[in-house]
Amino acid sequence: MYKIQTLNKISPAGLEIFPRELYEVASEILNPDAILVRSASLHEMEMPATVKAIARAGAGVNNIPVEQCAERGIVVFNTPGANANGVKELVIAGLFLSSRKVIPGIMWAKNLIGKGDEIPKLIEKGKSNFAGPEIRGKRLGVIGLGAIGVMVANDAVELGMQVTGYDPFISIEAAWGLSRNVKRARGLESLLAESDYVTLHVPLNDKTRGMINRERLAIMKKGVRLLNFARGGLVNNEDLKNAFTEGVVSAYVTDFPDDEVLKHENVIAFPHLGASTPESEDNCAVMAVSQLKNFLEFGNTKNAVNFPDCDLGIPENSRVIIANKNVPNMVGQITTALASEKINIANMINRHKGDFAYNIIDTDSSINDTVLEKLRAINGVIMVRLINGK
Repeated sequence: MYKIQTLNKISPAGLEIFPRELYEVASEILNPDAILVRSASLHEMEMPATVKAIARAGAGVNNIPVEQCAERGIVVFNTPGANANGVKELVIAGLFLSSRKVIPGIMWAKNLIGKGDEIPKLIEKGKSNFAGPEIRGKRLGVIGLGAIGVMVANDAVELGMQVTGYDPFISIEAAWGLSRNVKRARGLESLLAESDYVTLHVPLNDKTRGMINRERLAIMKKGVRLLNFARGGLVNNEDLKNAFTEGVVSAYVTDFPDDEVLKHENVIAFPHLGASTPESEDNCAVMAVSQLKNFLEFGNTKNAVNFPDCDLGIPENSRVIIANKNVPNMVGQITTALASEKINIANMINRHKGDFAYNIIDTDSSINDTVLEKLRAINGVIMVRLINGK
């Protein structure tokens, strides 16, 4: 019986995937094998020693101590692309709202309540205050071409925009899905200098924090419209305020407002609505649960954040899962330990990601506790699990 702890409300569409005879799922549970989470922070949580995996029903993992988990051999999963369409639709809405002054116009029109027969004339007289350009034919720069960035770029092309994309780390899968009409930027600076609209779709980390700063704002077109549906920390708020004053940024659309940002009339702030659709919540939950099941039952990893993706299907006999530091001679030591107990390897996969490596080893014979202890004793091994075949 596997025990799953939920730290947020998880869509039933995902939870119902867990077979009741194999899984116990609850928000309060002792010695969980895995944790399902959405937005709850795990940074101050004392992680039970039994936890083998954490699945985030969403793309960002800033609320999870990913590196510390890796050190303990805890695999962290996320669900990239599951909420992509929901976010993409909001970005497209942001493009229109940043151009046409729709929100101020609506608010102004509401203030005319009580004017009676005067309203039609007042509307005609005041509408010029809310004029704005169409997006068709304008240049859109998309920074980050993951699942969301690709969808935004493709839809913007269909809306008649001239789209340029920038992502030095674009995956093969994302590249296959990108419209051939999306131009490749020569560099980040050239994209910023040429774009009428800029939309951010990159993760928040030490390299991207404050990436939209005074230097980069200075090279943007006067009146550029900036959209951020990725993470608030990507934009330096103080530098953005100066860009408003200097007329560089005419509108900033964000799904991550804070007190400083909300003070400016140039800001269109959404209350983190990007993935707030029932479809997104269902998709994220289904993906997160499916990945947890595949890992707990078979040891396979897909969309792992701190370990490489590995898949050997369903084991026929014994399967041993090993996570280790990515240092020389680990595979040699592992196979030697197995050979010393006359264990023959039927199939094996070994991959690394950053400082850590992951191994799935299928054997022709059963593996006993002596073998497992030998594997755990290898310097650099941080996790060993035995999975018996079906």
